[in-house]
Amino acid sequence: MNPLHLFSLEHGKLAYGADFVLYGATSAGLAAFLMIAGPREQRWEILAFALLGLLGWTLIEYVLHRFVLHGLPPFSAWHAEHHQRPAALISTPTLFSATLIAALVFLPEWALGGLWRACALTFGVLTGYLAYSIAHHATHHWHAKYAWFMHLRRWHALHHSSRMPPGHYGVTSPFWDHVFGSDRE
Repeated sequence: MNPLHLFSLEHGKLAYGADFVLYGATSAGLAAFLMIAGPREQRWEILAFALLGLLGWTLIEYVLHRFVLHGLPPFSAWHAEHHQRPAALISTPTLFSATLIAALVFLPEWALGGLWRACALTFGVLTGYLAYSIAHHATHHWHAKYAWFMHLRRWHALHHSSRMPPGHYGVTSPFWDHVFGSDRE
């Protein structure tokens, strides 16, 4: 196996599924670790940091999608490939996303707030990223008829539409699009 394939944007089914498996298992493992080993006197703080990470993910997702994937070369060129072929198995390489989450979420919080806060914040961000990965995959590959899912799918289709002005950057939530006015229809 060519080691550079670990950094490929278009994946085979096995590599594409790695995010779902890795982040699902890591989220479950962190949740179990926090519930079983977390100090009882810090349970509310741990919960607060997990929720902060989960809610923070929605802003991270929006900023990355709007300003990095649609504005910063070479990421914008790579993301344009996804827009040209939305059903292709194109995603951020797992090794890259895991490194970024560890370097930009876990390690700084560990240095500033300690292990429990770092694990809780990382759990929230990882769970948000997993939700994003599932939601984004679903909008391109699933055809469920649930009202919520159909709304999510329509929202993301507006983002991909060449007839619409740029916008609709949120995949898991339209909240930040509403806040920043990028929800044009």
